[in-house]
Amino acid sequence: MSQQTAHRGGAVWALVITSVAGFMAALDNLVVTTALPSIREDLGGALHDLEWTVSAYTLTFAVLLMFGAALGDRFGRRRLFLAGLTVFTGASAAAALAPGIDSLIAARAVQGAGAAVMMPLTLTLLTAAVPAAKRGMAYGIWGAVNGLAVASGPLVGGTLTEHISWQWIFWLNVPLGLALLPLARLRLAESHGTGAPLDLPGTLLASGGLFGIVYGLVRGPVDGWTGGLVLTGLFAGTALLTGFVLYSTRAKNPMLPMRLFRSRAFAGINEASLLMFLGMFGSVFLLSQYMQGVLGYSPTEAGLRMLPWTGMPMLVAPIAGILADRVGGRPVVAAGLFLQALGLGYMAVVATADASYAAQLPALIISGIGMALFFAPASHLVMSSVRPQEQGIASGANNALREVGGALGIAVMASIFAAQGGYETGQTFVDGMRPALVTGSAVVALAGVAALLIPTRRRTERQPAPGERAPVLETAAR
Repeated sequence: MSQQTAHRGGAVWALVITSVAGFMAALDNLVVTTALPSIREDLGGALHDLEWTVSAYTLTFAVLLMFGAALGDRFGRRRLFLAGLTVFTGASAAAALAPGIDSLIAARAVQGAGAAVMMPLTLTLLTAAVPAAKRGMAYGIWGAVNGLAVASGPLVGGTLTEHISWQWIFWLNVPLGLALLPLARLRLAESHGTGAPLDLPGTLLASGGLFGIVYGLVRGPVDGWTGGLVLTGLFAGTALLTGFVLYSTRAKNPMLPMRLFRSRAFAGINEASLLMFLGMFGSVFLLSQYMQGVLGYSPTEAGLRMLPWTGMPMLVAPIAGILADRVGGRPVVAAGLFLQALGLGYMAVVATADASYAAQLPALIISGIGMALFFAPASHLVMSSVRPQEQGIASGANNALREVGGALGIAVMASIFAAQGGYETGQTFVDGMRPALVTGSAVVALAGVAALLIPTRRRTERQPAPGERAPVLETAAR
């Protein structure tokens, strides 16, 4: 891609478009959770039907992420981004208009498919549009918006449901999507990956394996871990992913080259991302219920009280991106993970059936700063650990691992919670939540250790003057 094309794309426009699109996709992970009682009242359906309104999106999103990235690399990242955004926007309208629970579940599955194509390409398109020297700050803003979306999903869903109607959690996407489509067509520059043909055997193995594992993790806490479909999904998914790894080590043009994991930087940041999302998703899942079910806050009140955690990325993540540009991503990511672990451990200590907000506030602030320090540098580390033509699939793989981590986190936390406590009283809820938060804290601390194992590099890039060759990348161990 020429410098003129990149310039015409516009770094600022790329940042706005990709951040808003990423916000839409990330928000819909958890936005439905607080609306489930209202959806059941309007559309009916059994408990397992309501759970599928959440799970259908998670499944298709996680399963198709790498495939969506591969399609973008092959046929054009902007072209596929537009396709994914169109599908996501249309499916959002279909969900808002759903006449019954089955049609809502189907629309949610299509939403997830559109998001899976759109989401990994946001980071690739942003990287192509922003000069190397400013990518840290750009990743910081992108990460802040996406982090806010993940953590504020229950607040947004609860507020819209409480004050307007549950349909508006889906209608919200429609004007945003319709506004982004022409902007993306006019303002984003087209780019491609290696141009290799699609890896159909690898796609089938990876998609099938991810489907089995995510299905088992999502349904395990509901159907029981010894259920036939749950065990089949977990074992078959593991077998298919093992086959995917073996196949990819020998294939000529694999969808995800296994040699990427020989890089300590790529392997380390992906391990840290999976563990971070495992601990964070599970904790948000329980804490949002704790504030409403135990402390008695409404969905809106609970969301507002969690803002020191969920809203902190908007303030700190851009600064984290600038710091990563100056001192490297590894120390910033590791510091963020250890702060997140400290915040979760602190919350486990102070949580009681009648805890005051003042007692919880330090834990929320520490966790918020930690989450903010993680998002931007982590994205930078992923994208800088591979060659430019491999950034699409690297982004898809990282996003897929994050989604698997999130599903695993909710499954693990729910299982620990059920084993140690329950919903009978406020005290039994706290009895179950505390060991779950301690587990989440330990897992995020392990993510910090994984981040410390990432090698530090100093990279300097100079943009070429007209007529010069592409810039030379200088790399030196720090």
